[in-house]
Amino acid sequence: MIIRSPEPEVKILVDRDPIKTSFEQWAKPGHFSRTIAKGPDTTTWIWNLHADAHDFDSHTSDLEEISRKVFSAHFGQLSIIFLWLSGMYFHGARFSNYEAWLSDPTHIGPSAQVVWPIVGQEILNGDVGGGFRGIQITSGFFQIWRASGITSELQLYCTAIGALIFASLMLFAGWFHYHKAAPKLAWFQDVESMLNHHLAGLLGLGSLSWAGHQIHVSLPINKFLDAGVDPKEIPLPHEFILNRDLLAQLYPSFNEGATPFFTLNWSKYADFLTFRGGLDPITGGLWLSDTAHHHLAIAILFLIAGHMYKTNWGIGHSLKDILEAHKGPFTGQGHKGLYEIFTTSWHAQLSLNLAMLGSLTIIVAHHMYSMPPYPYLATDYGTQLSLFTHHMWIGGFLIVGAAAHAAIFIVRDYDPTTRYNDLLDRVLRHRDAIISHLNWVCIFLGFHSFGLYIHNDTMSALGRPQDMFSDTAIQLQPIFAQWVQNTHALAPSLTAPGATTSTSLTWGGSELVAVGGKVAMLPIPLGTADFLVHHIHAFTIHVTVLILLKGVLFARSSRLIPDKANLGFRFPCDGPGRGGTCQVSAWDHVFLGLFWMYNAISVVIFHFSWKMQSDVWGTISDQGIVTHITGGNFAQSSITINGWLRDFLWAQASQVIQSYGSSLSAYGLFFLGAHFVWAFSLMFLFSGRGYWQELIESIVWAHNKLKVAPATQPRALSIIQGRAVGVTHYLLGGIATTWAFFLARIIANIFASHFGQLAIIFLWTSGNLFHVAWQGNFESWIQDPLHIRPIAHAIWDPHFGQPAVEAFTRGGATGPVNIAYSGLYQWWYTIGLRSNEDLYIGALFLLLLSAISLVAGWLHLQPKWKPSLSWFKNAESRLNHHLSGLFGVSSLAWTGHLVHVAIPGSRGEYVRWSNFLDIPPHPQGLGPLLTGQWNLYAQNPDSSSHLFSTSQGAGTAILTLLGGFHPQTQSLWLTDIAHHHLAIAFIFLIAGHMYRTNFGIGHSIKDLLEAHIPPGGRLGRGHKGLYDTINNSIHFQLGLALASLGVITSLVAQHMYSLPAYAFIAQDFTTQAALYTHHQYIAGFIMTGAFAHGAIFFIRDYNPAQNEDNVLARMLDHKEAIISHLSWASLFLGFHTLGLYVHNDVMLAFGTPEKQILIEPIFAQWIQSAHGKTSYGFDVLLSSTSGPAFNAGRNIWLPGWLNAVNENKNSLFLTIGPGDFLVHHAIALGLHTTTLILVKGALDARGSKLMPV
Repeated sequence: MIIRSPEPEVKILVDRDPIKTSFEQWAKPGHFSRTIAKGPDTTTWIWNLHADAHDFDSHTSDLEEISRKVFSAHFGQLSIIFLWLSGMYFHGARFSNYEAWLSDPTHIGPSAQVVWPIVGQEILNGDVGGGFRGIQITSGFFQIWRASGITSELQLYCTAIGALIFASLMLFAGWFHYHKAAPKLAWFQDVESMLNHHLAGLLGLGSLSWAGHQIHVSLPINKFLDAGVDPKEIPLPHEFILNRDLLAQLYPSFNEGATPFFTLNWSKYADFLTFRGGLDPITGGLWLSDTAHHHLAIAILFLIAGHMYKTNWGIGHSLKDILEAHKGPFTGQGHKGLYEIFTTSWHAQLSLNLAMLGSLTIIVAHHMYSMPPYPYLATDYGTQLSLFTHHMWIGGFLIVGAAAHAAIFIVRDYDPTTRYNDLLDRVLRHRDAIISHLNWVCIFLGFHSFGLYIHNDTMSALGRPQDMFSDTAIQLQPIFAQWVQNTHALAPSLTAPGATTSTSLTWGGSELVAVGGKVAMLPIPLGTADFLVHHIHAFTIHVTVLILLKGVLFARSSRLIPDKANLGFRFPCDGPGRGGTCQVSAWDHVFLGLFWMYNAISVVIFHFSWKMQSDVWGTISDQGIVTHITGGNFAQSSITINGWLRDFLWAQASQVIQSYGSSLSAYGLFFLGAHFVWAFSLMFLFSGRGYWQELIESIVWAHNKLKVAPATQPRALSIIQGRAVGVTHYLLGGIATTWAFFLARIIANIFASHFGQLAIIFLWTSGNLFHVAWQGNFESWIQDPLHIRPIAHAIWDPHFGQPAVEAFTRGGATGPVNIAYSGLYQWWYTIGLRSNEDLYIGALFLLLLSAISLVAGWLHLQPKWKPSLSWFKNAESRLNHHLSGLFGVSSLAWTGHLVHVAIPGSRGEYVRWSNFLDIPPHPQGLGPLLTGQWNLYAQNPDSSSHLFSTSQGAGTAILTLLGGFHPQTQSLWLTDIAHHHLAIAFIFLIAGHMYRTNFGIGHSIKDLLEAHIPPGGRLGRGHKGLYDTINNSIHFQLGLALASLGVITSLVAQHMYSLPAYAFIAQDFTTQAALYTHHQYIAGFIMTGAFAHGAIFFIRDYNPAQNEDNVLARMLDHKEAIISHLSWASLFLGFHTLGLYVHNDVMLAFGTPEKQILIEPIFAQWIQSAHGKTSYGFDVLLSSTSGPAFNAGRNIWLPGWLNAVNENKNSLFLTIGPGDFLVHHAIALGLHTTTLILVKGALDARGSKLMPV
């Protein structure tokens, strides 16, 4: 037995006034280095100045002096932290909407920064609700403040001032402990005392004081806030601390004071120290009483732990004894010498601390979302994503820092001569085995983890979904992770009966917590997709560890460079004499490790972002149906590389790349700018030092030539500096790109854009009126519409030469102009506009409508006027209002305009607001309407000799059924148009009462759809489930609306030339062609948009369970049949249509025109004949003078139409023949092929044999 002599007590002493306080050295850049202090000779001096300023080892070899500098610098760091915190609290007090957020955290977003209105940047102030505009913050400060019990801006101001005071105290402490009372080296090396104080003081008393704050301030205030009490009515924090009776009203156990504590009757305190588990359903955060209990418990543990180590009093453990007693069978002398290493090498100590803190930070990242500690944090998805990303990046950098300082320790502080056969020496001697095994693990993981994805992409590409690794084919379930989840989920019923629920809802079960209609947390399922991506995590993490560990173990030497220790921590390529030894220093390993850390963390945060959007985050309906942001597409889309590129990176980048013109535009700029910074890094990483030095020498030559060369000689970045700048830009650019991508995606909201669209439309139409009134020739054109060309606007182009000026000077203008082919002149003339003044008034009116639309868009984003989700889903009410309001009332109003203004205008009368009541539209006024003699309004129509815009040949009728066209204008009779609008107004007004709303009358669309089950049961459940599917998917609704609008737009194109509604437009052939082309292209784009949004619906919103065996599901089930039949139709049309043309070309080429195939379109001709065209000789329906249809309408409307149909002066029912037959089948080919491609895209959007996901 070895008996030690008692060790002397440690006497902790300080040196008084060791270093004089002086500002003189502040004026000497680089005073810490003899070389740098000489001043700049070359630009390398600037880099060395920054690189070496905090490399205290290079300043002195005195460990005591180094220790004092580090200790003092820590106070400076704490001062910066307090200053930063003070700024955050000041922003919250001065610029934020904290008090408004506190009153309604589910509908008002947190904002603590308002952008000043300079150069238009105020657009960044988005509407966060509650009438406040600012930048939405995602730091979680508002949630922390609420959890702390802060209820007013005054309290934030006070806390900000307190943080400033602490910042100044830290600055003073840093100065004091370096210049006035600097600890000796023995103080820094007394690790037992340090550990005791950190455990008991920093962690123990810190947790205890926080538990006290939570119990006495946070709990009562949050109880009031959760109950809906106005924050201004809640007592101030100090009142709860000083007045026990106030607390006792909320928590009765306070009446008994500390008695239960001393009598061990601790269960009495269960009203404020609980062990519930799970989340508070009101706030979505952990129960604050649970967290108070947690802090009290760990405070006691740390206070006990703070007495573990032996100091001056001889009780407790000695770390040195513990370490030296630890000898394993394969580790030689074991941990002997480790105590001296950690007490003499601060790099070793820092490395250990960074590794632990980095790991802890990553653990915090995973706990903050799964066990959200603050109220309303769980439903603030932007903050959740930001906090996870932030902590992951910080953890990654800290761990790389641990490797860096471990390598510096090995290079600078490790002494192999005194460290024989201990643990570290044996690790270094076995480094080849360690690295080769780790290398094998990385290769294995790389090939197998990435190989699984390659396999899936290949199988998907080859149309073999049954051979893919997925939850629906070859399953690779993470059974161990699922077992861990299940074990924790069952804890409340097995191992932790005191808890009401498991520690986190993510473990499993059926519980779901939602706050304000948003999911806070629910069980997170794990499947094959998670198995695959977690092995990618394993791969990237192992490669990062391989690079960093190799850098540490080979920091002093390697077979390639045995004397690395002499070259230091960082050194460039060692020249050709060593066989090209580039990137071998310990610093280079950190440099390369940073890239792989970036890869590892990027995959983690991408996985988190997509997984949460797919399986957790979303909304919950009144019926309890959860709609996730990306509709649960992670499990099937993330199992292929293509899925990650398509459904994550590309699909979710839509918000950031379309952010211009919105409050998210800064994210768009950051996205592009950070991409540039990232790409800029490659310039440093790809190019060598020699290239830049040669370039710089050329520039120096030019400067010397001009005698403007600086005294400091330019030098290209050294290899180390270039890599440092490159990796910094790479990481900064990559992180900022990801940040912008994430936040623009998660913060973006889609609403009120329709009002903005209306504003743009009204603004555009106002501009048309204004341009013509200012620069057009409308007043001249109406004098002779057939011979004067309408001018759209003047051309002011300084690039025009005289020939161009002459070419564009037309329409009777004095300078170059553009001719209008939009039909606007004809439209305005038809509806009664006659002067430029009328156009100006119309422009102003439309500007007003534009402003109203903008205001309406803004108004309906305000909380008071913001429509709820149920308002948007009230389909019956919306249809009623659109039918009766939008269509019915507007058609009625347009009838009024035609009758009161346009028709009198066509008869030479000028009706405006000034004489609106003086000129009745009909001689008998309202009499025929009130007496039911409506036929009187049709008597005495305009005659065939009527001259438009004059009284010559004019009648008095206002509502007619003449049919045909006005002989002079070749447009529909205005009185017929008025009659048409009045008739459809009544129809739409009646239709607007069809659907059931609050009054219980009318049809229920859901009932109509669900009652539609085809007979025989062979078509499944029919339309069941369609109502909710359409109602819950804006993309489905938009697809339907676009399809309808596209068809209508194409119909408009066909009708505008065949039934021209505006005076003299039929004779303006260019305008007719322009309008036809315009509407057909618009229709094409709109129809394509319909299919695009149909495909987006299937990807994002389609719920197979909700649509089981209904028409949508059966359509997807039979998509192969649909597509194959459509494909056959397209092939048939393609071969036969083109074949007919090719045949005819060949016959003409061979000089046998009689052998051409000329097919009459008899079905189309029959339809035309049925409408009255007599030239084909079918003698059917209206083309048969003896037919009943002809005789029934002969005396009402038929003569006019029959004349128009059989005249050759218009485009109504143009004569068609074999040429039309051929081109119509070419049109059919184009339409069917387009439909084939678009329908296939929609039906295969969710998966195909080639790519099931």
